[in-house]
Amino acid sequence: MRDDLARLVNRGGELGEFTRGAGRVLARAVPFDGICLLTLDPATLLPTGEVVQNGLPPAATARMSEIELCCEDINNFRALAQSSRTVASLSEATRGELDRSLRHREVRRPNGFGDELRAVLTDGTGTWGALTLLRADDSAPFSAADVTLVGSVAGGLADGVRRAILHRASSTSSDPEEELPGIVLLAGDNSLSAADAAGERWLDELAGAGAACVLPPVVIAVANRARAISTGGGPTDGLARARVRTASGTWLMVRGSALVDDRAPRIAVTFEPIRPHELAPLIADACELTDRERDITQLVARGLPTDAIAQRLYLSPWTVQDYLKSIFEKVGVSTRGELVARLFFEHYAPRLHEGSGPG
Repeated sequence: MRDDLARLVNRGGELGEFTRGAGRVLARAVPFDGICLLTLDPATLLPTGEVVQNGLPPAATARMSEIELCCEDINNFRALAQSSRTVASLSEATRGELDRSLRHREVRRPNGFGDELRAVLTDGTGTWGALTLLRADDSAPFSAADVTLVGSVAGGLADGVRRAILHRASSTSSDPEEELPGIVLLAGDNSLSAADAAGERWLDELAGAGAACVLPPVVIAVANRARAISTGGGPTDGLARARVRTASGTWLMVRGSALVDDRAPRIAVTFEPIRPHELAPLIADACELTDRERDITQLVARGLPTDAIAQRLYLSPWTVQDYLKSIFEKVGVSTRGELVARLFFEHYAPRLHEGSGPG
């Protein structure tokens, strides 16, 4: 199974393809009735997208997000990510009393589901996703062996999600009309209250075809995080912002903030196209660049030749060349120009160490 997952990871491709392939591999050893894979922004651990097969209906996802981000519940993803154990089943955590979980009582059981197995997908560069395997209410719960097995391959799954994010991070829009920031206002139930023209366009971009009545996961996530921070009604650590790519290839910074003057506070969600210096750390994380490799890449982006980089970093030119070879292999390029274009999209030298890692 590990060999098949490794081949799937090395094949590359987009997230949906990877999720479906990984699900087929996992199901051979850990049977399940539904699967959901969330992508997370490693800096804030907020969901930015999802792939679901035989999971909850779209109408239930808003409440699931609210419980996940605004309420205390058993095995929520943020708690798992911050614990020493990043994989767990609900049956084990509740000693078989699944209704001790708020999301199970309110969302999963009414939709015919029983036990769930959750895993946060973390590797040495950050937390890139979260996996949920679901069993129907008439199926046996997940066993301790199931949990152990999924835990043993979670790092490989994280690698696949990270590479899928990298695959999608290599292009951006150059149309000035598509670089305008936008804003939307959400009511207390996360229904759309108002929006400017750019905000409506970004919502359409993020929602995709056939989802006009459902807010994108990243919008719901930042709104719920902002609401939790404002009211103190649940976990409030972390920022109400996340980086996400639209269907057209533009990367956005999505931010949420509460308008506290209202009797029933609304949430303002803003969309701002990400500039190269904001996105480059994400790609550097996805490529697993070391601190030294980031230093050298930054100097390459500034146009320094090998000898100058060697002098600046107190290295030999041969050592710099060895680092460059490693950087090229990780990023998937063969020249300095391709490296700069891949990471920064223009000749601009950001600080690669800014904004990376969980915050």
